[in-house]
Amino acid sequence: MPTIIYPSPIFGPVKSRRLGISLGINLLPADGKVCTFDCIYCECGLNATRRTKSPLPTREEVAEALEKKLMEMKEHGELPDVLTFAGNGEPTIHPHFGEIIDDTIALRDRLCPAAKVSVLTNATLITRDTVFEALKKVDNNILKLDTVDSSYIDTIDRPTGKYDVNTIIDRMRAFEGKAVIQTMFLKGDVDGKDMDNTGDSYVMPWIATVKEIAPREVMIYTIDRETPVSGLQKATREELDRIVALLAKEGIKATASY
Repeated sequence: MPTIIYPSPIFGPVKSRRLGISLGINLLPADGKVCTFDCIYCECGLNATRRTKSPLPTREEVAEALEKKLMEMKEHGELPDVLTFAGNGEPTIHPHFGEIIDDTIALRDRLCPAAKVSVLTNATLITRDTVFEALKKVDNNILKLDTVDSSYIDTIDRPTGKYDVNTIIDRMRAFEGKAVIQTMFLKGDVDGKDMDNTGDSYVMPWIATVKEIAPREVMIYTIDRETPVSGLQKATREELDRIVALLAKEGIKATASY
């Protein structure tokens, strides 16, 4: 099915379901995808069909492009609500991710101090100290945790390297509440496998783990665009609302995007 590839290093602004008017920062090439997951629902497509030989944008290129765009937006009186690291894969892959975060915060403080800095990450690299420390500096470090079931992770998120969900969960706890958990809920059938993670067999262990992590907030969402693998379906509003209510019962702030 058709998928999306974003310009690099800056794209948008776009209206985000979760974050408001978002100016995107893409630390990956504009002509392909680089990611440590290969999610079957990824709007950017599967890794194998989006290979790139282009280099990552440099730290200097990112800062220059961001400053230029923010100056342009300021002149038009339409500054963003949030500067969001997202795009064609996993932003924390960039070898200068920490330094780019510092540059972005400095530009934000100078040109659009009301804006938040957010990072959408699959959390695979939060065991790296440089990534962990950089994520502690931003306003919203939005960490993916689609499930705590290793088999389901292998089926839907499909890590490209070594991945131990318990190690990642331990590292999430180390943020001591300064983190946002993001989870995709969906349904459907792929190659004869049931993809539904909205039932209690998935939801209740996940909620117990989220409670241990004790994040500032949880964002749950479902498919919004076409997916590279057919057979997937949106979770319903009622299913997402039920999960939000279960989280609220445990004292966990949560929002749903339908």
